Amino acid sequence: MLKDYHAIRIEEFNYELPEEKIAKHPLPLRDSSKLLVYKDGQIIDSIFSDLPAALPSNSMLLINNTRVIPARLKFHKDTGAQIEVFCLEPLDFNGDYALALAKTGECRWKCIAGNLKKWKGTITLTFTYHENPCTLYAAIESRVEEAVTVLFHWDAPELDFATVVELAGQVPLPPYIKRDTEKEDKERYQTVYAQYRGSVAAPTAGLHFTSNVFNQLKERGISINEVTLHVGAGTFKPVSAEEIGDHTMHAEHLIVDKSLLDKLLHHGSNPLFAVGTTTVRTIESLVQIARKIAVGETQDVFVVNQWDAYSGENQEMTKEEALKILLDYLNQNGLEHIEAQTSMMIVPGYSIRFFDGIITNFHQPKSTLLLLVSAFIGNEWKRIYQHALSSEYRFLSYGDSSLLFKK
Repeated sequence: MLKDYHAIRIEEFNYELPEEKIAKHPLPLRDSSKLLVYKDGQIIDSIFSDLPAALPSNSMLLINNTRVIPARLKFHKDTGAQIEVFCLEPLDFNGDYALALAKTGECRWKCIAGNLKKWKGTITLTFTYHENPCTLYAAIESRVEEAVTVLFHWDAPELDFATVVELAGQVPLPPYIKRDTEKEDKERYQTVYAQYRGSVAAPTAGLHFTSNVFNQLKERGISINEVTLHVGAGTFKPVSAEEIGDHTMHAEHLIVDKSLLDKLLHHGSNPLFAVGTTTVRTIESLVQIARKIAVGETQDVFVVNQWDAYSGENQEMTKEEALKILLDYLNQNGLEHIEAQTSMMIVPGYSIRFFDGIITNFHQPKSTLLLLVSAFIGNEWKRIYQHALSSEYRFLSYGDSSLLFKK
């Protein structure tokens, strides 16, 4: 498939992004954002509310139904010092977000912390529950590179951790937005279909969807199905290595229901579109999970490594073969979904198996997200991004959208 992926130079995916092009706030109406449509080498400027008309009527859209948790916790010491703790991923229950967020009393999370040198002993954060003051306590158990293992406990034992962070935390806006969280972010940094809590960053391609857009899609006979991939803070991590082979991709937790696998198998050659890079990573990881099952591996939570898709034995398995293996595995074991941690990195030259196109925002220079976009459209991304920059498109999480048909 791709033999020299390690040698891809990240500088080839750099471009100048002026600060004023980065959207600092969402537009008043979600679906009023611009939509750049790229198809058959042509670039068309449109509006997101017109997305349904740009899609073939027999298409299927896959959306990521993850829900962002208020993962930024601002603790204060008696001295007045502030320590901001950013929850990255749970360390209880093998990283199962649903179980970890449902835990009461105490829990452990991998976190990053600002002002870390001032963190001595246990720090506290006061919040209110039913008009009663409550306290969240945090203590460092260990340190690993840039991250820390944090033990949280709280004095309202009836509350689960999900409720605690909802009451005590703040929306984890991306670092490039460079402003404090505001009231509008609680709603707008969340898709209208967000359901399963666990992300610390929004699947931003979905932020443009509204009930009006969904109704139009339904009228055109376009089906909507859901996957879950909990987006980690690593999505914002720039590639600092000169070559892609030296970059370590972050892991994210995915869940795909058996019913969706069956729908994908019977969707045949009808067009399939991903809403967001997270959806692409989720579904493209399925082939690697199927390969593990085919050689006898069984796991409660499978692990897809960064370069699994590029080894020789992965070349021949088709998406249909993969889906049948996964469905057989679930049926034989009485399971309703596949669960995995995926670090899969999709780079230019990777052959997208499932999708005919992607709906996605405009991404940071030298990012793994831009590499994934290039896997769909090759070097055309440069022409598309230049057009967007010169045509006053808004970039990054709160920015405008694009519909890119696979080249």
